[in-house]
Amino acid sequence: MDMLKTILTNKYFYISIFGLVLFVAASIFIADKWILPSYTNYNEGITVPDVTKVSLEEAETLLTDYGLRFEVAERRANAAYPADYVIDQNPEASIIVKPNRKIYLTVNTEVKPQVQVPKVVDFSLRNAEIQLQNYGLKVGSRTYESNRFKNVVLRQSVPAGATVEKGTVVDLVISDGLGDRMVTLPEIVGLSLSEAQVKLREAGLNVGEVQFRPTRDVLPNTVLDFSPKQEQLREGETLDLTISERFEVEEESEGGAVIIDSTGTSSSTPPDSLNNPSNPNN
Repeated sequence: MDMLKTILTNKYFYISIFGLVLFVAASIFIADKWILPSYTNYNEGITVPDVTKVSLEEAETLLTDYGLRFEVAERRANAAYPADYVIDQNPEASIIVKPNRKIYLTVNTEVKPQVQVPKVVDFSLRNAEIQLQNYGLKVGSRTYESNRFKNVVLRQSVPAGATVEKGTVVDLVISDGLGDRMVTLPEIVGLSLSEAQVKLREAGLNVGEVQFRPTRDVLPNTVLDFSPKQEQLREGETLDLTISERFEVEEESEGGAVIIDSTGTSSSTPPDSLNNPSNPNN
């Protein structure tokens, strides 16, 4: 107890405490101003460049010139970029970082998704286009060949069932609706429309526009005329027909005779009543 009292009343004790506090404070100040900044490059910073939308090789050169490192953190497919192009980075462009900082890159993969080519032969052109697009494929050239069926897919450049990259182009061969041979036009004038259609179909011809013409002396629905007027047509060509329809006669209504009596009033009498002797008004 006496020793503790002696220490607490000794001025050198407080001088020593004060000197220790000054030493610690000076050490912290020196470390903050000179030692730590020199160790962590506190006063130095690098603005991260934008390396997206360039090839991985260009990104590597640019980051190295800036004194930065890089690492490919992820690869994923993106149809908007060529293979091996940078599509994302972390940290982002314009961020200030320390020298030798590692930049993590997302790179477009070289491997594109694979799809199986559908069968579109015998499909209409429109349905074939929709089917190929649904599979992620592109419709390329459309070449036409003679065939009595119109706008039907005859062949496809990539066989059905083949596994290809998404976005592959498939060329199509389409029927033009015309055959290779010439056919003789059958006699159809005077036939009913249904009979004419059968005759034309058997000959390999098609019925196009059908127009109706009123007529008195021909049964309704009878072929009156056709065009073009050629003896021979190419298989698959179209014929326009003119068909009869009933001639409707609309009779005008007749009014009765007008009789004026002595009172000055008028009345209308049916024509038949004028010649009817039993009519009391006669």
